Amino acid sequence: MPNPRQILKEVFGHDRFLGPQEEIISHVVAGGDALVLMPTGGGKSLCYQIPAMARPGTAVVLSPLIALMRDQVRALDALGARAACLHSGLAPAEARDVLSRLRAGTLDILYAAPERFMTPGFQQVLGEIRLALFAIDEAHCVSQWGHDFRPEYLQLAVIAERFPGVPRMALTATADGPTRKDIQARLHLEEARVFATGFDRPNIRYRVEPKDHPRRRLLRWITDEHPGQSGIVYRLSRKKVEDLAEWLTAQGVAALAYHAGLPPAERDRRQDRFMREEGLVMVATVAFGMGVDKPDVRFVAHLDPPKSMEAYHQETGRAGRDGAPAEALMLYAPADFAALRRLIAPQDGGDGPDGPGGGESPRKRIELAKLTALAGYCETDACRRQILLGYFGQDLPEPCGNCDVCDDPTEPVDATVLAQKALSCVFRTGQRFGARHLVDVLLGKNTTRVVRFGHDAVSTFGIGGEASEWQWQAVYRRLAAMGALAPDAAGHGSLVLTDTAWDILKGRRRFAMRLPAEPERRASRKSRTSEGRKSWVHEHLADAGDAALWDRLRAWRSETAKAAEVPPYVVFHDRTLLDVVLLKPGKEADLARAGGMGRAKLEKYGPALLEILAGHYAAHGRGPAREPLAAEAESAPPVREPGETAAESLALFRELGSVAAVAARRGLRPGTVQSHLLAYVRWGKLSARAVAGLPDAVAACVEETITALRQAGQVGLGPVHEALAGGIDYDVLRCLEAGLLAARRPGNGDRA
Repeated sequence: MPNPRQILKEVFGHDRFLGPQEEIISHVVAGGDALVLMPTGGGKSLCYQIPAMARPGTAVVLSPLIALMRDQVRALDALGARAACLHSGLAPAEARDVLSRLRAGTLDILYAAPERFMTPGFQQVLGEIRLALFAIDEAHCVSQWGHDFRPEYLQLAVIAERFPGVPRMALTATADGPTRKDIQARLHLEEARVFATGFDRPNIRYRVEPKDHPRRRLLRWITDEHPGQSGIVYRLSRKKVEDLAEWLTAQGVAALAYHAGLPPAERDRRQDRFMREEGLVMVATVAFGMGVDKPDVRFVAHLDPPKSMEAYHQETGRAGRDGAPAEALMLYAPADFAALRRLIAPQDGGDGPDGPGGGESPRKRIELAKLTALAGYCETDACRRQILLGYFGQDLPEPCGNCDVCDDPTEPVDATVLAQKALSCVFRTGQRFGARHLVDVLLGKNTTRVVRFGHDAVSTFGIGGEASEWQWQAVYRRLAAMGALAPDAAGHGSLVLTDTAWDILKGRRRFAMRLPAEPERRASRKSRTSEGRKSWVHEHLADAGDAALWDRLRAWRSETAKAAEVPPYVVFHDRTLLDVVLLKPGKEADLARAGGMGRAKLEKYGPALLEILAGHYAAHGRGPAREPLAAEAESAPPVREPGETAAESLALFRELGSVAAVAARRGLRPGTVQSHLLAYVRWGKLSARAVAGLPDAVAACVEETITALRQAGQVGLGPVHEALAGGIDYDVLRCLEAGLLAARRPGNGDRA
């Protein structure tokens, strides 16, 4: 039986496993069942691909989308693996050929849809051959409580009975607690070992903004921060998709529309273009995405919010699969959530005691609760990553330093008086109007509607001069998100008071929030995501010669991919090309050290790469060789320059010497200051030990413990904390681990 580590190196070109991959693979190779919860881009596919090659027989991978199967097979073919897929798009002769290979035992991996698996003829063939394992990808589709329930997945429960003794795996990137339990119950995996690596995607920067001229905001964001980069923009309706794609194209952005209303052949053509070309923006409904395995998607934008935190996590997770910096932007308005509530629960269920929708079916109540959680995420004053991961039951003890809230850590203020004025205005105007009209009343605007309804004579007219129009809108959004205001049952966009509102009005409950900056001020704060991407590559390029070699290798990759009619990443990922630049190889053995350089790719592309390198050395000189990127860096947080507020904390830390002193001077929470300093530790500009404040001997012991546990495949800081008998705080552990990762990055700068 082949060794998994040998397969990892010879086929996939990697020297070491990431996180718990090796533990998962060893468990399945030994014949165990597994439920794997791992974020998109975390190396989930390897967890079944390597066991498929290590165990005798053929592995059957059940996947929901043809596009996903095709892309996986195409990538495996490029690695020299024996893989195929069966789907409705194959010609009869092609399908017969795949079945012939299956019967002959010349396939390591066969991809098929659940519908194909349930056909009697297919199960009969499977019963005649030796099976290595079953892998059920996108397993959340089996759960009726999940965000993407597919009834055909329920039929996969027969695998346990029909094929006893064959290892089974269920894999998903997105599942809350109830969904996980549902997966185990419905697929008869109650006894399976559960591997949960967490749901964090540290390289994705989360940004959420209220809608304010959303098209213009999106265009500015793309052209200023993601020029020439691939991205996905989600909209709820087909018409919105078509209109936005047409508008972006007219503005000079290469954009395509994608939705279920297009003919299948046209959908396939557009998806193929997106996969193969660089710099395309796909404007799509949720019909697009699950089958997308494109690693260099640099951004995902939602111009309409999705229906749940699960959908948001999965859709934003399509950015940055290569581990490089990426960004997720969501623009929202209260009306969006009101419209989604009407879609989930039309006016056929009545109102329950807790507001509209209270009398709906259990499934609708769950869907409404999921939508409410997303609305709360949009209006949170806390670190967005903490809220997102907390929803999935994962604790992030300190703010991430990589979201819009952490970038602008304005402390919440007591806004109870503002809330009381806002709620009083709802009451005085009869609970029959939306936020825009209510703000006009508070600001004393004599608009046609205000005068017509006599609201220039109510007691709340003109009492809101202490806040701007933008801030009053934010107050109403926050009150709606916390449940103090509810949309009217008729769906007219009016706001009505709840019991929570009366608690605030009568002074029984306080109300705190961050008062947002005006749109003009927010727009002036330039995001650093594009700079972060540049630093990710260019921090490793020593000089102009390295930059020229990088450009030449990327050009060669594009030419090679076009000739082979495959996406560029199927030839090589960016990280592999960057390793080639760093290694400066002169012979095949040196070239083989590049990450992702498996045996098949070395044989296929090695001579061409060595020829390019020889020509570059002749023109520019060779320069010193350096070590390739460490595997650990693939899952490390992105390296980007911290913002101005973090720089202020750093300057004060160097002056005052402690986190507590800086927090007191700036009037911030210690955790906020800690996140500022941690950003500089990650950037390689600040000593982790200086921030940790431990004696060197103790710090060294902690670092050795972290290193040993990581090498053993342990993830998270829980095992480290336990190994140290709980004697070291989590924030100190996080800081020292960030220092270890920063030390592995070449050119990380001097630390002080």
